[in-house]
Formats: sequence, structure tokens, C-alpha cells
Amino acid sequence: MLIEIGDKIVSTQIFEEKFVCDLNACKGQCCIDGDAGAPLTFEEVSILEDDLDKIKPYMRQEGIEAVDVQGVFYMDDDNEPVTTLVNGAECAFVYFDDKGITKCSIEEAHKDGKTEFKKPISCHLYPIRVRKYNDFQAINYDRWKICEPACACGSKLDVQVYKFLKEPIIRAFGEPFYTELEQIDTELKNNPIDEENL
Repeated sequence: MLIEIGDKIVSTQIFEEKFVCDLNACKGQCCIDGDAGAPLTFEEVSILEDDLDKIKPYMRQEGIEAVDVQGVFYMDDDNEPVTTLVNGAECAFVYFDDKGITKCSIEEAHKDGKTEFKKPISCHLYPIRVRKYNDFQAINYDRWKICEPACACGSKLDVQVYKFLKEPIIRAFGEPFYTELEQIDTELKNNPIDEENL
């Protein structure tokens, strides 16, 4: 089911599904697998280009070589900018900690105060995916097999997708939008929708 909030069309799956990242189980596989790099805005491309020298000390040599040759992004099949990949596989900005868990060099540089940019908003919002159309934005839950541990963890802890993603949702759309999500969630719980009778 879809709900309209201003110029946004929101899937009710973000209220219905449970999700909490479990890095010890998945090892950050979402930064490695997939058919393209992480989606970027052109504003984010500019930030990455401007701050690249501050981020490079946190990157692997392979990633540094990839961005030196190809730049920080390329255009995907939908003609949208995405992060450069290493050998067509993992994002150029990943590194691996001593437990083999994939981490983000951009986020590490941010934690150390080297850049104000935390990470691409598409990464921060995952498993929510946002698609922009002429008159509206579609906000959907993206189900991916490698995130099954996160679904299990979210179910165990009883944390809905939108609550797990409170910080990035506010970063992307503002606090009033998140407050509206909370209100809708309350309404859905008080008045469950029987989709079979729609």
C-alpha cells in the first residue's frame, strides 16, 4: 500500500517491515555486492571531489587507484551518478576492518572531523530507496537477500524500518516529515487496513 505525504509517495512497508543492521552477520556485504556503485546526487559528487584528499588516507590502495583513474563516480545504466567500483565489484570507498567487516572510508573521515559529509544519503537511507520523478518522490523498502540477518535482528528487537532509519530520514527530508511518519504509524496501528477488502 502507498501513502501520499506532500510530494512523496511512501510504501507502508517501511512501517510493516522490521530491520536492524547486523554487521557481524552480513559483514557489510551491501557495499560489495550489487550491479552498480552507490547512487549519488551531483551535489554529493562535488563534495567527494572537493574532499577526496581528506578521505584518501582512510581508503584502500585499490580504491585510491580506481578513483585516481576513473574519478569518484560514473554514470550507471539509468544515466545516474554512482560511486566508482574496484574491478566492477566493491565500492571504491570501502575498506575492511580486522574482523573482515566492510566499512566506509567516507564515514571514518567524517568521524575524525576531516569532512562534514557523512556518507552518500543513498547508503545512509538503505534499505529505503528513493526514486525521483517529475512531480513526486517514491520512497520504498528494498528487500535484499543479503539483508536477511538485519530483518531477523529487527524482528527480534521489534524495530520498524523507518524507526531504524530515523537519522537519515531526517537528514534527507527534515524533522517534520519524520513526525508525519510517526503519526501515520500510529494511525495504521490504531486502524489496521484489510487490503483484501480494498
